[in-house]
Amino acid sequence: MQIISETTEFHIAERTVVAIGKFDGVHLGHQKLLKRMRDWQRQGLTAVVFTFDRSPASIFAPGTQVGELTTCAEKRKLMEGLGADVLLEFPMTLQTAATPAEDFVRDVLVRQLNAAVIVAGEDLSFGHKGLGNRQLLEKMAKTLGYQVEIVDKLSAAEILPGYEFNTAVSSTLVRELLEEGKMEEVSALCGRPYSVEGFVIHGKHLGGPVLHMPTINLAWPQGKLTPPYGVYYSQTLLGGKRYASITNVGCKPTVAKDETVLAETYLYGFDGDAYGEEAEVFFYGYKRPEQKFESLERLKEQMGRDIAQGREYWAANSQ
Repeated sequence: MQIISETTEFHIAERTVVAIGKFDGVHLGHQKLLKRMRDWQRQGLTAVVFTFDRSPASIFAPGTQVGELTTCAEKRKLMEGLGADVLLEFPMTLQTAATPAEDFVRDVLVRQLNAAVIVAGEDLSFGHKGLGNRQLLEKMAKTLGYQVEIVDKLSAAEILPGYEFNTAVSSTLVRELLEEGKMEEVSALCGRPYSVEGFVIHGKHLGGPVLHMPTINLAWPQGKLTPPYGVYYSQTLLGGKRYASITNVGCKPTVAKDETVLAETYLYGFDGDAYGEEAEVFFYGYKRPEQKFESLERLKEQMGRDIAQGREYWAANSQ
C-alpha cells in the first residue's frame, strides 16, 4: 500500500475509486463503506482511502485533547489489511480547511486523485465550514464525469441487542462505549478487540523480584483514547505468539509518583525477557477499576486474585 502523507502535492495517473472519511476506529460502518470501495477496485480502479492526518478539532479548538480510537500506525495497518492501494493522509491545517468545497472536489478529488467513483457516508461534510456534502458531490458529478456512491449507515441494532434501529454504528458511539469500559460492545462494533501496541519498556521492576508476578509494560500512545483505568482481561501478541493475559491500564498509583499511563500486562505461560520487543495487547473485558493500595503486600494479594480470576476467565473463554 502506498502512503501519501505530509503533502498536498500529489497526483495519481490511474483512474481511482476514492473512499472519503475520518475513519477513526475503522469500525464496521467504515468497513461497509470500504467494502464498496473494494467492489469497484475489482472492476479495475485503484482503491484510494482519503482521510486526514489529524482531527479537525485540533485545528479549530487548539489545546483540546481529542482522543483517537486508532493511532496513525494502527490506521495504516488496518487500511492495508482492508485492501487499500493508496492511503492519503491529507494535511489538516487552517489553510486546507479553508478550501472551498467546490475547489476541493474539482482540484483534489478529480484532478489530483483522478476519481472515477467517490464512495462516502451519507453524513459526509468537507471543505470550508463543512459546506460540502453529498448533494454537492452529486451535482458536480454531472459536469466532472465521476460517479457517486453513498453508503447507508450501519444500524447498531444489527450487531448488538437492545439498540434502536436508528442508532448508527459511529466513532462517537464506539468512543462512548469505550469510555464506559464496555469492551465486549466495542469489539462487536469494530469487528475486533480494542488494542494498544508498542515496544516493551522498563517499569519499576517490582513485578518479578518484589511481587513475584512478572509483567510487561507498554507506554500508552499519546493521543490514543484510554478506556477507564483498571484491570482488563486481555490477550497479548508477543514474538509471533498470542498469550492469554490480564492487563492494568493506568498510572499504577500504589508504586508510581507520576501520571505516566501504562498498559501493564501479566502473560499466562510466559517467563522470558521481552524488553525492547514489539507487543500488542487486545482488551476483551473490564474486570475492576484501578485502585491505590496501602502497601505492596496488599497490592500483591489483589494481583494474585486478579491473575487467578483471569486464568478462570480464559479457561472459560478459550477458543
